[in-house]
Amino acid sequence: MVILDGKKISNDIKDEIAAEVKKMKDKGEKVPHLAAIIVGNDGASLTYVGSKVKACERVGFESTLVQMSNTTSEIELLDKIKELNENPEIDGFIVQLPLPKQINEQKVLLAVNPDKDVDGFHPTNFGKMALDMSTFIPATPFGILELLERYGVETKGKHTVVIGRSHIVGRPMSILMGRKGFPGNSTVTLTHSHTKNITQITSQADIIISALGVPNFLKAEMVKDGAVIIDVGITRVTDETRPRGYRIVGDVDFANVCKKASYITPVPGGVGPMTIAMLLKNTLLAREQHNL
Repeated sequence: MVILDGKKISNDIKDEIAAEVKKMKDKGEKVPHLAAIIVGNDGASLTYVGSKVKACERVGFESTLVQMSNTTSEIELLDKIKELNENPEIDGFIVQLPLPKQINEQKVLLAVNPDKDVDGFHPTNFGKMALDMSTFIPATPFGILELLERYGVETKGKHTVVIGRSHIVGRPMSILMGRKGFPGNSTVTLTHSHTKNITQITSQADIIISALGVPNFLKAEMVKDGAVIIDVGITRVTDETRPRGYRIVGDVDFANVCKKASYITPVPGGVGPMTIAMLLKNTLLAREQHNL
C-alpha cells in the first residue's frame, strides 16, 4: 500500500513554481498576482484564505486579500469583483465560498472574468474542461489528477467510481477521469445520495474518489483488494482530547480501508494541500496567458 502524500507533492509543485517566479524576477518581469475576496468571518474560510496568502509569499507571488463584512450586499460584492476584473495588475482571483445568505452565489461566480477565474468555477471554464479544451481546471480535481500522475497510478481502462456530484469536485472529476489522455481514459460511474446498492458499485471499482463529506462513509467491505482510494472529504469532528477541540476526518475509514488499498490518500495531508498548490499553478497559467 502506497500513501499518496499530498503534502510532499504540493511542496514539490510550490518549489517548481518558485523557480519559475525567480526566473521572472531575474528578467525584471511582473510576477503573478493572486487576489482573494472573503465575505464574513467563517473560521474555516479565514484559515483557508490565510494559508493561500502564505503559499503566495512562499512562491514569490504578489497577493491581495479583500475582506468584506458579513452584511455586505450583493451589489457591493459585484462592484468589488468588477474592480478586480478591470485591474491589470491582478492575474487571477477567487471568491471564497460559502457566501452569506443575502448573496446569490451563482450570480457572483458568473461575474468573475473567465480569464481570471483561477478557481475554474465559471461556466465558460467548466464548459471548456468538458470539451477537453485548454482552461483552468478546478483546483481540487486538478490536484487529484496531479497526484495520480506523479505517482504513476494507471487509470486507462480502469473503472472509476466517484461518490458525490458537487460542481466543485464530483462532477468535474467524473468528466476528467473519462477524458482522453493520462490521467483519464477510465470508465466512470458517478454516484450520489439517490444511488441504490452503492456497495455493489464501489466494490467493483478500481479507483474510488469520494467527495461526500460524510465521515468514515467508505468502509473496508465496500472496497475490493488493490483499489486506489482518493479521499476528498474534510469534516471537523468534535474531539476534546485535541488542543483545538476537534479533528479532521475524511470520507474513508482509513484504518481499515488502507489494508486493502494499493494507493490511498490520508486526511489530513492528502488532497487538501494539493488544492492550494494547484490554485497557485492556475495563477501562474493566468499570468502566462495575460502576457501572450
